[in-house]
Amino acid sequence: MSDKLTKQLTKLSAKERELVKSLLLQLKSDNTQGLQISRLKGHEDIFRLRKGRLRIIYRVTGSSFSILAIERRSEKTYRDF
Repeated sequence: MSDKLTKQLTKLSAKERELVKSLLLQLKSDNTQGLQISRLKGHEDIFRLRKGRLRIIYRVTGSSFSILAIERRSEKTYRDF
């Protein structure tokens, strides 16, 4: 995991980290039923997973995915993508 993602995770509470872990496991197992996932405008391969105030931004490449950001929703959440 990159230093940026590690830093983002440390800003979250223990409860939020557990939620992120379960969401990532769902994504990994390709069990996306019931998840709020949408494609970011202007990008074919970057998606946003929303759960409450948490946002997980990830890129799909073939059958795998890579995490770009894990953040709480704010005005600057989508600015870098």
